Amino acid sequence: MRINFNEIQAVTIPCMNNGTGTMTVKMYNDENYRIVPAIIHSGGSIGTHVQNSGDDLNYILSGTGKAICNGIEEELKPGVMHICPKGSEHSIINTGDDDLVILTIVAAK
Repeated sequence: MRINFNEIQAVTIPCMNNGTGTMTVKMYNDENYRIVPAIIHSGGSIGTHVQNSGDDLNYILSGTGKAICNGIEEELKPGVMHICPKGSEHSIINTGDDDLVILTIVAAK
């Protein structure tokens, strides 16, 4: 399977899950996967929510931030992956002055 994100329209989302600021995403969804190259812009966050659809894997490409999963804070920087297991409550916050660029993969199985 090949997914060409160059052919997927970017969408800007304000206050994702009651977070702050904006994020820009290109999203691929099918019955097995959700794959999302995303940019959480400076000052932005994904609000706290329960991860119901599957384990949420977030690989940090650039920028700095923090993830909070079930009350535990983890520093995010390039080369780090944050995994939020299905059923957990989590959020991701851009703590830097630059964009926080992440690749998120959720496996539905």
